[in-house]
Amino acid sequence: MGELRKQARTGAWIARGVLGVTAVYVAGAFAFGSAAWITAPFRGEVDERERTVASGAFRLTTYQEFFDLCEAVQNAEGTIGALRQERPSAPEARKTQIDQSVTALRASRIESVNEYNAKAAQEHRAPFLDESLPYRLDADAEKTTCTD
Repeated sequence: MGELRKQARTGAWIARGVLGVTAVYVAGAFAFGSAAWITAPFRGEVDERERTVASGAFRLTTYQEFFDLCEAVQNAEGTIGALRQERPSAPEARKTQIDQSVTALRASRIESVNEYNAKAAQEHRAPFLDESLPYRLDADAEKTTCTD
């Protein structure tokens, strides 16, 4: 029985020693800034999220950005429509200008559609897409509706 008691005391001293060394290590880590270095990635992610996603300014900017992109698509469509109406009665030189303008506007429209869709697919922006706006825009559609 005495041997068992002696082993128990030895085990207790070893456990206390391990706890003591751990306590000294943790105290040193906090004293010399290692804890801040270890938790920096986690704290950085939280800080970034708080600065952007939880920020009222970010929310408003994101809402406005979606409306602006959708409006850019609609503006290009309106200008293309006006140019197509003008084309039949235009002189030949103007028809060439109209064709070039329509081509440029169609490319610009596709860029705006792609940018809108890319931003709508981003995890940190998607929740701020206004419910009256479509989740995705169709690059092949003739007319885009931005609000219900």
